[in-house]
Amino acid sequence: MGMQVWEVEISECHTVIVWIRVSMLPGTKVGPRSTGFSLQDYLENHQNEERQMTTMNYSLIGASSACQIDWNLICWIKVEKQVRRLQMRIAKAVREERHGKAKALQWLLSHSFSAKLIAVRRVTQNKGSKTAGVDKVVWTTPKHKMQAAENIKRRGYQPLPLRRLYIPKKNGKLRPLSIPTMADRVQQALHLLTLEPISETLADKNSYGFRPKRSCADAIGQCFIALARNRSAQWILEGDIKSCFDKISHTWLLDNIPMDKTILEKWLKAGYIEKAVFNPTEEGTPQGGIISPTLLVLTLTGLDQAVKAATDPGDKVNIIVYADDFIITGTSREILETKVKPVVISFLKQRGLTLSEEKTHVTQCAEINR
Repeated sequence: MGMQVWEVEISECHTVIVWIRVSMLPGTKVGPRSTGFSLQDYLENHQNEERQMTTMNYSLIGASSACQIDWNLICWIKVEKQVRRLQMRIAKAVREERHGKAKALQWLLSHSFSAKLIAVRRVTQNKGSKTAGVDKVVWTTPKHKMQAAENIKRRGYQPLPLRRLYIPKKNGKLRPLSIPTMADRVQQALHLLTLEPISETLADKNSYGFRPKRSCADAIGQCFIALARNRSAQWILEGDIKSCFDKISHTWLLDNIPMDKTILEKWLKAGYIEKAVFNPTEEGTPQGGIISPTLLVLTLTGLDQAVKAATDPGDKVNIIVYADDFIITGTSREILETKVKPVVISFLKQRGLTLSEEKTHVTQCAEINR
């Protein structure tokens, strides 16, 4: 038995650098093997690559073959590099409005073993990793995690219903929380890797909730920039979307979210189980799903453009969004109530959403400072 560092072609289009423990078989020689091809080589030399990698792929499938991958010894730097490279290409294709190419690259990434490994790692290392879905299954051992990555398939995939829980809110009410199974969470994490480059490319520049490298502090800082100067707008529309996750239109999501529509529809229609009773879902995306926050970001993308198209530069309109809350500045109450608010209501209505009347107000900055 020896230790070697090899490049092993695991998926059809990506190379993953892993430490491989080699178990010697009769007649097997230990030594360097040919490395896997890059993505560009794969696209140019597909047939030649298939012939060269047949033996290696066969050994990965066999239970007692020549090599076995150890989850704890995966070189995550190489894995992340492979995924990041495809994500950058997806973002570039979207910026250039080459949507067909972006879709093809999304398909490649969702079938990449590197992406599957990262999806499993994300699900098994986050705060909810010990919370099971309706199947009461959690993955705790390296063997479970590697087996989960190998079992991720699009063909024949059918999500299970979600497990419904309730958590208390500050106002004393209960917030519904729907928990997918571990397998469904991994599928969501995998497709999130393909969707996030698009959401980050298209999202409004002053949208801060549920986005990587952005925080509530960034939203507060933008509020300061928009309101701190003497000539800044002095009126604010404070907006809150009522039951945002629970009311998003499924039709709008399926028509507008740039991802695998078949998989998305299965998630949206999976239903949930509460007190041993199955309940169908006709609207909304579950709070508790890994991909749900990004779906919300894309749902609210375009609000800035819609509002500014209905106002003039002299109205000093600025929009800062954090999750399902937002503020819109203006030079007067009249502008916010007659120009801005109707546009916001129309924008949300197309997506199946409404403003919360009890939490939506037009306020003057002087009143806030008192």
